[in-house]
Amino acid sequence: MVKAIVGGNWGDEGKGKITDLLAKDASYVVRFQGGSNAGHTIVNDYGKFALHMLPSGVFHKHCTCCIGNGVVLNVNQLIKELKQLEDAGVPLPNLKISYKAHLVMSYHILFDTYEEERRGKNSFGSTKSGIAPCYSDKYSKIGFQVGELYMEESMIRDRVKNICDLKNPLLKHLYHKDILNEDDIMNELIFYREQLRPFVDSVEQILNRAISEGKNILLEGQLGALKDTDHGIYPMVTSSSTLAGYGCVGAGISPKAIDEIITVVKAYSSAVGAGPFVSELFGDEAEELRRRGGDGGEYGATTGRPRRVGFFDALASRYGCLMQGATQVALTVLDPLGYLDTIPVCTAYEVDGKLYKEFPPSHLLNRAKPVYTKLKGWKTDITHATDISQLPQECIDYIDFIEKEIGVPITMVSNGPKRSQLILRKPKI
Repeated sequence: MVKAIVGGNWGDEGKGKITDLLAKDASYVVRFQGGSNAGHTIVNDYGKFALHMLPSGVFHKHCTCCIGNGVVLNVNQLIKELKQLEDAGVPLPNLKISYKAHLVMSYHILFDTYEEERRGKNSFGSTKSGIAPCYSDKYSKIGFQVGELYMEESMIRDRVKNICDLKNPLLKHLYHKDILNEDDIMNELIFYREQLRPFVDSVEQILNRAISEGKNILLEGQLGALKDTDHGIYPMVTSSSTLAGYGCVGAGISPKAIDEIITVVKAYSSAVGAGPFVSELFGDEAEELRRRGGDGGEYGATTGRPRRVGFFDALASRYGCLMQGATQVALTVLDPLGYLDTIPVCTAYEVDGKLYKEFPPSHLLNRAKPVYTKLKGWKTDITHATDISQLPQECIDYIDFIEKEIGVPITMVSNGPKRSQLILRKPKI
């Protein structure tokens, strides 16, 4: 069986925890898109980890963890994470990296940084991880696939020369920065070649063979539906498809292969970076939720930046579930809301006097104002609950209300950061 675990919001929904938990019954866990620009925070018996490149199945010895062709690979970040696992006593994972994944080069990170600087107040809020420049080179056919590290060095040198010819005029005349050096790039590629040699493989062949053998596979998405290049809030999106549908392309399996799509939805809203955010809170109200949220507060696992926070947005979440093709929902980070007397839920937008009950086109979002339905808060700690019946009725009512609003069965409820803090639930729709 193949299950996709993907985000229904802006990212930071807790996909890593769900993947880590479900990986106990999986043979393969696969990253199929994105790069090191977002982190999956996991708390388990080994400690607390923020994974940016490694799949969240690395804590299960029986799992083969795959980085698929749809990923852009930051080799230095990968090495760093493997060392962190080793230092924490985690057994070395069985890691397979697709020959077809693209390499994030140091010059991609430079271009990402320089472009954000150039745009100034109009910047995208990039993590400056080189993701957009890397994907841009991929589709311009001047990127490097992992497998190309092992071709003749003369062929690599020709490619490097072409890259310098294309990029150095931009560096010199647009950004007014130092130009690229061919030898430096060659040395970087040779270093990557040796570091990746133990891991490279034909991931698509491995996964298709596993599917034919009836093995359990998890496809682990990065970020959420509202950051998808096509269906997200453009242009404040990421540079890859965050949707489950891309899981087939980014892992190299058939479109018919996915059996379940578990969409992870946060019990309130949060986002990192610029762009419209209709239910956003500000000032002391935002800081209080940010301080209480997540495990240690709402701060980006990659950047450390304070996340923007707001109340649950039913329109955005319903749209996210629709785009993901959700068959079930895992509702996460419910526990921080226990301090509120009443909990507003955004159930409509008002745009220029018109009421929207469905998520509108992106160009209207900057003018949208939230319309709230207020629910009674539960005013107690729920982190010790192990069964849905142990939750306060007000908390159960909140879950039921969200389920009805998004129109997808909620089968799991996360009430704390630890692997064990997850409640299975029988849906009511």
